[in-house]
Amino acid sequence: MSNAKLAKEFEKIVGAGGVLHTESDLHSYSYDSAVLNPAVPSLVIKPTTTAQLGPVTRLCNEHGLPMTVRGAGTNLSGGTIPHPGGVVVLTNGLNKILEINEEDLYAVVEPGVVTAQFAAEVAKRGLFYPPDPGSQAVSTLGGNVAENAGGLRGLKYGVTKDYVMGIDFFDVNGDLIKSGSRTVKCVTGYNLGGLMVASEGTLGVFSNIIFKLVPPPKASKAMMAVFDDIDKASETVAAIIANHIVPCTLELLDHVSIKYVEAFTKAGLPTEAQAILLIEVDGHPAEVADDAEKVVNICNKIGATSVHAAETAEERESLWFARRNALPALARARPTTVLEDATVPRSQIPAMIRGVNKIAEKYNIAIGTFGHAGDGNLHPTILCDKRDKEEFHRVEEAVNEIFEVALSLKGTLSGEHGIGMAKSKWMVKETSQATLDYSLRMKRAIDPKGILNPGKIIEVS
Repeated sequence: MSNAKLAKEFEKIVGAGGVLHTESDLHSYSYDSAVLNPAVPSLVIKPTTTAQLGPVTRLCNEHGLPMTVRGAGTNLSGGTIPHPGGVVVLTNGLNKILEINEEDLYAVVEPGVVTAQFAAEVAKRGLFYPPDPGSQAVSTLGGNVAENAGGLRGLKYGVTKDYVMGIDFFDVNGDLIKSGSRTVKCVTGYNLGGLMVASEGTLGVFSNIIFKLVPPPKASKAMMAVFDDIDKASETVAAIIANHIVPCTLELLDHVSIKYVEAFTKAGLPTEAQAILLIEVDGHPAEVADDAEKVVNICNKIGATSVHAAETAEERESLWFARRNALPALARARPTTVLEDATVPRSQIPAMIRGVNKIAEKYNIAIGTFGHAGDGNLHPTILCDKRDKEEFHRVEEAVNEIFEVALSLKGTLSGEHGIGMAKSKWMVKETSQATLDYSLRMKRAIDPKGILNPGKIIEVS
């Protein structure tokens, strides 16, 4: 069927204004935040109700049309780059918060709700939604679930999967599948909602999501520890965890990152430092005071040149504003920014950082490393220019070696960005061929025609 005829079929479901097909529209949705080549879809569909998602999915399946569901497009592994000539289904207009239940501590949302807006609405009710990915100002909750997004608070509070109580989603036939419950405990049938988390749009199309909420901490204390040696900073991370202190947030910025972040944010970061740790402890006021004192002692013992505690809310916000702007700041340095998220056991943070620095020296490339050091999730960020083919070849070789180092330290390819298209070739090295074969059999059973976001995680032949 021609694109024009298909457009008419989709218009019957979403209306004439819900089908985008101009050249500019198609190119606008041909890429995401990954450094990968774009792929132009044939149509872009913009539903206005979640009920329209089922018929849209059914129509795609009937015609064997590859479909990629897209929220805000902040994906860093190519998970929302469409199949060439396929269909992009936008969910950012499905942005209703359907329920916030203050008695039973849950919320029900549509997939297009923006993460930070949701957290703010929850906070107005005196409750707390902890997951806070760096893209939270624009990323959507559906995308967070599809990627199992993390964030700065993951060390203590966990990641998106830890807050998903249930998901309603459409299968390839357009039928609504219900999983999970509004109850704290639910073991009714297979954990299909759990299967959807981190599935990157390859197994179903989200309709509604039930999220767990928690009470907010009563107190917190933010600190900045400054180091003249990055090894000391990374050893401090391991020591804090080894002493059974679990901060809310434990972030690291190396010298390269500090330099660019300070130039961008003017937050008062010490540009002469080789590394800084941004640390926050929270909980009961007495616990916070005790943990903060222990953290300061550990930092000083290992060799911090200074440890400064934020005395005001404004000072605290300035520190976290600087950290949340690490990627935008680094992205200003060169035309291309390759951000990775290899993750290792926390005790291996010192070894991972040493490995990254050796790789940067070996390939003569600039790497700024920052990230969630407390949970082992680092973001080595390569500053380069993709148009320089010789340089970018060195970058690709460096990325391969970064993954090799992470896996040799019993780590993982991705802590929060997902596999998408960027890391699929590495899957067999971390898992096994039997694991991939099992996953393929499951994928084929659920999606026989392979229409749901093909080419992501694993390839269906």
